[in-house]
Amino acid sequence: MTSMSLPASPVFDRSTEDVGNIVEFGHLNIRVPDQQQAIVFYVMGLGLTRDPYLVTGVDNAWINVGTCQFHLPVGPAQVLRGVVGLVMPDLEALERRLAEVARRLHGTQFGFQRSSPDQIDVRCPWGNRIRVHAPDALRFGASVLGMPYVCIDVAAGTTAGIAAFYREVLAAPAVLDDRGGRPHVRVAIGFGEALEFAESSRPILAYDGHHVQVAVADFSGVHRRLQARGLVTEESNQSQYRFQDIVDPGTGQVLTTLEHEVRSMRHPMFARRMVNRNPAITTQVYAPGYQDGMWRSAPD
Repeated sequence: MTSMSLPASPVFDRSTEDVGNIVEFGHLNIRVPDQQQAIVFYVMGLGLTRDPYLVTGVDNAWINVGTCQFHLPVGPAQVLRGVVGLVMPDLEALERRLAEVARRLHGTQFGFQRSSPDQIDVRCPWGNRIRVHAPDALRFGASVLGMPYVCIDVAAGTTAGIAAFYREVLAAPAVLDDRGGRPHVRVAIGFGEALEFAESSRPILAYDGHHVQVAVADFSGVHRRLQARGLVTEESNQSQYRFQDIVDPGTGQVLTTLEHEVRSMRHPMFARRMVNRNPAITTQVYAPGYQDGMWRSAPD
């Protein structure tokens, strides 16, 4: 009998399917001095959507972007020490909207520049940097509207310790690399977001209290490891706590500070469905059934 060789089994990188312990990136919270200017920038300019259900008053605004949010409480301006990455489906329309709101934001730090065919660099009225990308399946998967990363500037020599902190304390995948000559670490969150840290040779601004919100699967384990290091700063409620110092897990040295609002998967707002509008639909150009914005592309 002649032996027949079977076709070779395909080789897969199974690790690409792993989801780390940080299962959701919920929001970035930065204070704004003027809510009207914030609405002009985030809603009229960027074309994002004010949450229609929660925090609809004049002292705070929640702005939806795909499955994530900006939280904008009114108060002294806060500036992220880094850059917020967004994905948006139509950069030409974005450029037109930003040009239209420029006169309303005259005298502020607002500005924008088309840095490449696939990227627009934007500065908010108070100096926060936002990098808007066109959809890119290789970088951002199926996301066509979202906040795929928040990247924080950190001091030289700190990224290895930061990566170790997220791996050991938050049980999150953290990959070190070198981007444009800057040591960099990417902490994977959920299905497509990341918290990133990039070393900078420039002086790092003093921390002003802005924060990020994440949800974790092993809620009690993270709390236990933080508590053992004396890092828990707020016991908010049964399904939420906070910490802010990111330390070298070996030495305890503080490497950078960024408050994390940590929620459990039992938190009542975990995986809450966000309303996203299609900013191309206006009173002058209206088509029933097309007013909702897509945040993920359809499968091939």
